[in-house]
Amino acid sequence: MKKGINQWSFPTSMKVEDCLRLAADAGFDGVELCLSEDGEISLTSSPEDLARIARAAERAGVTVPSIATGLYWKYSPTASDPGIRERSKKIAIKQLELASLLGADAILYVPGAVNIPWDPSSEIVDYETAYTQAKRSLLDLVEPAERFGVNIAVENVWNKLLLSPLEMRSFIDEIHHPRVGSYLDVGNVLVSGYPEHWVKILRHRIMKVHVKDFKVEIGNMTGFTNLLHGDVNWPAVISALSEVGYDDYLTAEIASPYRYCPEKLPYDVSSSLDRILGMAR
Repeated sequence: MKKGINQWSFPTSMKVEDCLRLAADAGFDGVELCLSEDGEISLTSSPEDLARIARAAERAGVTVPSIATGLYWKYSPTASDPGIRERSKKIAIKQLELASLLGADAILYVPGAVNIPWDPSSEIVDYETAYTQAKRSLLDLVEPAERFGVNIAVENVWNKLLLSPLEMRSFIDEIHHPRVGSYLDVGNVLVSGYPEHWVKILRHRIMKVHVKDFKVEIGNMTGFTNLLHGDVNWPAVISALSEVGYDDYLTAEIASPYRYCPEKLPYDVSSSLDRILGMAR
């Protein structure tokens, strides 16, 4: 398995090229870059913009294994407004295009939400309607995914949808397309279950893995913490991943908790990931 880190783990003011260099210096194999509405990697980025970033990654000696985005919370694939759903589809197609230009083989896809737990004003969508619309959104994306040669990895997030590994497995199997699989977030599972169970149930459907830790006693958004600081059973998770033959990226998605010297986080995460990966030996 390879070591990755998400762009959100770096200071928000840091240029992409500097993130790539810092990640390489900290010992990472790859950096998951993030699409936003504006900035260096945005909905208006040109092929030339992406070619510059691809060259920077090559110079730094890291790859870009995947592209994430937080835009699906604002533009949900399950929104009742068809205009928002159409905007979501265009974002996903742009994400696929950017992934192709950067050499990434997958995008992180949030399939919508029944509700956003941390936003009391957010729309509440009927569960069955959300499930059906989420599936429809992915079926609409398989053609562009094939065209760009990029996989769509559906992440388990705190969206009150696809709440168990059995449901996620059924959802992926119902879409039944080789370009659609799971982006398993180990830390996100822990609020309601055990990530090692998800691994053993999803098996070959797992395309990418996010790693972060979580303190069950806290039980809310402030419970997310650095690797090895929480309650994830890392030996069990690594054993399960090895058992199912997963050999792709473990990508740390950890917002920096440091008030000062946030650039220290990648080094700390890298050291912890080395210890975690060592559990497989």
